[in-house]
Amino acid sequence: MSLNYFKRFRMEIDLTGRDFSRFALPSGYRLVAWDPGLVDLHGEIKYLSFRGELDSNVFPCLGELTGCLRLMNEISQKPGFMPGATWLIAHVPAGQQQYDYCGTIQGVCDRTGMGAIQNLGVLLEHRCHGLGAILMQKALEGFQRAGIRQAFLEVTAQNEGAIRLYRRLGFRKARTVYKVVEVAYS
Repeated sequence: MSLNYFKRFRMEIDLTGRDFSRFALPSGYRLVAWDPGLVDLHGEIKYLSFRGELDSNVFPCLGELTGCLRLMNEISQKPGFMPGATWLIAHVPAGQQQYDYCGTIQGVCDRTGMGAIQNLGVLLEHRCHGLGAILMQKALEGFQRAGIRQAFLEVTAQNEGAIRLYRRLGFRKARTVYKVVEVAYS
């Protein structure tokens, strides 16, 4: 076994006085509020969003469907789980009634009273439509509605696109942390 160290940033945002309610969903997309019956769907979309991505190396459970299903069930059972900060995005192809889910976000209130973004994932083929920003805004709005004044997340330092998005939404780097991952010799 060897150890890999992944540099990550803890980013924080002050929610006071911010308006996260103004966004426009692209045509053919709709937001889906939390429902306990959707827990496995959140896990599946999490898996489809993160498999093969850098974060599935940092958190190996993100690269496995069973790991994502277990993680989503654990998140939804946490004492601070925030249904109002947990969303899916669905895509309805033109001329069809059936829709496909393509993005997910989850939020919890940590023991200090801050909102904590657990995961934000959008399927590769649906990226670059602003869906990640919309999911994040809905989660932050959910924190605000619950009276939470600050929120944070962690992001792998190499994930430059996510960092740009978070900065654009008002997050600032608070500190650098390192995630240690054991890697088996091959």
